[in-house]
Amino acid sequence: MRTLNIFDGLTRLLFLILVLVAASACSKQTTAGTTPNTANVPTNSTEAQNVPEQNRQLVVYKSPTCGCCGAWVDHMTGAGFIATVHDQENLSPIKNKLGIRSDLQSCHTAVVNDYVFEGHIPVDIVQQFLEEAPRDAIGLAVPGMPVGSPGMEMGDRFQAYDVLLLKSDGSTQVYAHIDQLKNGSGVQQ
Repeated sequence: MRTLNIFDGLTRLLFLILVLVAASACSKQTTAGTTPNTANVPTNSTEAQNVPEQNRQLVVYKSPTCGCCGAWVDHMTGAGFIATVHDQENLSPIKNKLGIRSDLQSCHTAVVNDYVFEGHIPVDIVQQFLEEAPRDAIGLAVPGMPVGSPGMEMGDRFQAYDVLLLKSDGSTQVYAHIDQLKNGSGVQQ
């Protein structure tokens, strides 16, 4: 006969609560459709002026019920990007077509100038990448859904994470390491 250890039960309960909190972040309905999201585009933003027009056109593919994806789109448009959002039930064909391996995937995929941005990447990292345009790169990825990354904010909770450079040969390398919050945006100080 197996005896139940109270810590096993508490561990399972904490795990369940964490899963439910993370799932609720992605279950909020968003109002984005397939039209440009310009509601948060700053008109006099220095950040917006520093990004060339062609680098501000963001095409986002996400689930229609994912709230954290909508929050990430707001994060991007707040810095001057103009987002066209495509809500789709099955994102696998798009991710496969764009060359995003399953181990690198997150809940949404964005494209700017033929570059891929997978997951909850901070806006300043996207801007830096677009300015540098690294040779032999297809884009950036933040696999999974790190707590505290843009769109995955949960108060002052934070999980350090890497932004990976996706290379055209299928390999990856760390492009940036995010190890602390900055103004709740998931961007390092």
